Amino acid sequence: EVRLVESGGGSVQAGGSLRLSCAASGLTFDDYAIGWFRQAPGKEREGLSCISITDGTDRNSYYVDFVKGRFTISNDNAKNTVYLQMNSLKPDDTAVYYCASDSRPCSATWYFQDEYENWGQGTQVTVSS
Repeated sequence: EVRLVESGGGSVQAGGSLRLSCAASGLTFDDYAIGWFRQAPGKEREGLSCISITDGTDRNSYYVDFVKGRFTISNDNAKNTVYLQMNSLKPDDTAVYYCASDSRPCSATWYFQDEYENWGQGTQVTVSS
């Protein structure tokens, strides 16, 4: 059974940084992807980033345009944890952040939530102005 647990959320002021963690267990695939999504109140869940992992090695990573240059996805295979480093945070970044797993590498449509099979419970990020 795949289990994903997010942590690292919190409250910061605009311009601040947070690092979210996604601790994964039960992933037995040689190739898989971890994606990060977020959902703000009254809005649909949106994809932020995806990283492909092959035999524990990072392969490709992808970002949606509005987080490029601010967010960085990375993987620590020894800890079975994927991180999302978020810098230069804005009030519009306020949302619940989720990680999700796919038993295939990041696809061309990695930003669609239907691509993913397992989800974490989410972690709240609040950015104040």
